[in-house]
Amino acid sequence: MHYLVTGAAGFIGFHVAERLLKAGFDVTGVDNLNDYYDVSLKEARLERLRVYPSFTFHFLDLADRIGMNTLFSEFSFDRVIHLGAQAGVRYSIDNPHTYADANLVGHLNVLEGCRSQQVSHLVYASSSSVYGLNTDIPFKVADSVDHPISLYAATKKANELMSHSYAHLYNLPCTGLRFFTVYGPWGRPDMALFKFTKAILDGDAIDVYNEGNMQRDFTYIDDIVESIIRIAEKTPLPRKDWKPGQGNAGQSSAPYRVFNIGAGHSIKLTEFIEAIENATGKHAKRNMMPMQPGDVPATWAETEDLYNAIDYRPKVSVQEGVNNFVKWYREFYQI
Repeated sequence: MHYLVTGAAGFIGFHVAERLLKAGFDVTGVDNLNDYYDVSLKEARLERLRVYPSFTFHFLDLADRIGMNTLFSEFSFDRVIHLGAQAGVRYSIDNPHTYADANLVGHLNVLEGCRSQQVSHLVYASSSSVYGLNTDIPFKVADSVDHPISLYAATKKANELMSHSYAHLYNLPCTGLRFFTVYGPWGRPDMALFKFTKAILDGDAIDVYNEGNMQRDFTYIDDIVESIIRIAEKTPLPRKDWKPGQGNAGQSSAPYRVFNIGAGHSIKLTEFIEAIENATGKHAKRNMMPMQPGDVPATWAETEDLYNAIDYRPKVSVQEGVNNFVKWYREFYQI
């Protein structure tokens, strides 16, 4: 089995690629190593992957149409796990064109490659941000996602629509995963756990938005990876009896599925900070701040469809997951 993993130097992509390699699969990784955050962290992830003889890396931008065409023409992929994208809600406010290139053009190039090669299953990253102005929690795949509040969210919703069109037109099996606040070792420096841990260990204050009245469905990276690997093995089938407006919005008469992928419950941001304090043994100095543009007060995934499909529920508690991250952070940065 030969997998293509896009975003292989990224947080989730790296963990997925490593898991596949440990299982004995051939993995081709693609990443453009952009400077959205510390490139040396991305390179350190890649170094861990390069020890596997069955890993091949291509320095390539997903928006490079010729490069992506060449990649798919030179290699035969059984499955594609597409995790490469420009991440970040707030960054999208000041850098909109970056998201159009990476998340729209890049996704189209992946779809075209999968279509031309008749890939057996495309699994791609969507986001919980697609729920936008929706306040009915827990968030369900059947909920309306037509009112995003950031361009990042809009591009992720567009990815779902583009994928459905390819599933319908070309019978390309596609599964979209709406990720909910993934955290853990090797995480991104722009995310709360990384920023809070660094600040607390350095003795600096942390910015706590919405006066601390935030709730998130924090999901540990190992639980995310296990779910991705299992869903990749579940090729979606068309529902011949499905009709728009009458069936599950996460299914279709095409080979298409969308799932929430999260812990299935939310906790207060203050509880998450307390877990970091316990793991570091230090007290956090808090700057209480108003809500940021593009942010939402709460996320909470309804995940029964996913659990039923893959027979797996997240196992790692927030305290255990935060402890693992802090241990990794101290070791990686030699603190």
